[in-house]
Amino acid sequence: MRRPLPVYTGVFGGIVALALLAVAVFAQVGGDRGIAPVAASSDISVTGVEVDATGKSSEEARENGWQQAQRKAWERLKGPKLSDSQIAGIVSAIVIEREQLGPRRYIARLGVIFDRQRANAYLGGSEQARRSAPMLLVPVTFSAGTELVYEMRNPWQRAWAEYQSGSSRIDYVRPSGAGGDSLLVTYGQIGRRSRTWWRTVLDQFSASDVLVPIADLRYTYPGGPIEGTFTARHGPDNEYLAGFRMTAANPEQLPAMLEKAVARFDQIFEQALASGRLAPDPTLDLGDLQIDPAIQRLIDLGRADAERQRAAAAAERASRANQEAEPGSNVTAAPVETPPPPGSVGLYTVQIATPDAAAFNAGLSQVRGAAGVRTAGIRSTAIGGTSVLTVGFEGSIDQLAAALRSQGFTVRQANNALSVSR
Repeated sequence: MRRPLPVYTGVFGGIVALALLAVAVFAQVGGDRGIAPVAASSDISVTGVEVDATGKSSEEARENGWQQAQRKAWERLKGPKLSDSQIAGIVSAIVIEREQLGPRRYIARLGVIFDRQRANAYLGGSEQARRSAPMLLVPVTFSAGTELVYEMRNPWQRAWAEYQSGSSRIDYVRPSGAGGDSLLVTYGQIGRRSRTWWRTVLDQFSASDVLVPIADLRYTYPGGPIEGTFTARHGPDNEYLAGFRMTAANPEQLPAMLEKAVARFDQIFEQALASGRLAPDPTLDLGDLQIDPAIQRLIDLGRADAERQRAAAAAERASRANQEAEPGSNVTAAPVETPPPPGSVGLYTVQIATPDAAAFNAGLSQVRGAAGVRTAGIRSTAIGGTSVLTVGFEGSIDQLAAALRSQGFTVRQANNALSVSR
């Protein structure tokens, strides 16, 4: 005979219910899911420029390839005919996306960044057009019967995080997706009609309205083409704006397809702004309202679990680093978010200005030579722009800033990261 399931009542029942809720929330916010968006710049960026150049040496082939990329990028902007020296004068950086260097040949995909102030002298329009109100971006991915936003890292989230939105007329608010973001911003949220719920979510990110770019990715077969159906939606009522289709030849081409799709979405949103369809919904302006206690409890619970998750991850990293360290050494990996304990090694992000290859090599050597620096790994390289390093340092981020200043750097500190230049 089958026994009925027990029903818990009273205080004990409440404890069981809270425990189950805590486990569910912890499972939803746990894991490494955040992708921090790149800093927005107002410069004009042209990405994905394919070049194939030759020369008498590898250095000459690379120089010819970069010159070729500058010309192609300027043609994409439909600028007037200029000499190579004039184009070089308005280029502020070359970003290496992928390159192959031979003894006399250079094949690469590059990004070219033009200084907006100098380029506008040839392109016209010295002032930027009116920008939109702050728009919360919710990138949704449909794949294999699931809907993802920030529940796990995915290529669509990464494409939007890496998008350089400084020259866009849309003021994108892009959450990183870490911690409590995955509780507040979900696929289910875009189907809600409650203005109170929406206003609570938007207030967490200082946004006025919401944009929802949806990527429906269909994998035809393993290693084969990937068909993408993209839909742009807007507002708390999930209003349809436009849609389009793209296809990637194979999984290796998926990032490039998504990069083009992001640029296409930006055009759709800008056109909607120009036509007046992207104005913030007036029903979202609810005045000075109190947050519903149930919503506030959910927010507080998510934040508390996110803090516990970060503390547990920091302890695990420290334990793993201690196990790998040599006997007798005192090396522990501290999280970037908090200063490390005395005598331990913290990992910090350092952005360094690298106008040319010599400056990159010299800057990297000087960072590695600073007192207290244990390691300096290269996260990204941008010759002619800003490269990013991950620095292992014995001490706090303030002490690292002082050590870099002693090396002759000009140091700026913000958001647990340093920016250095000469």
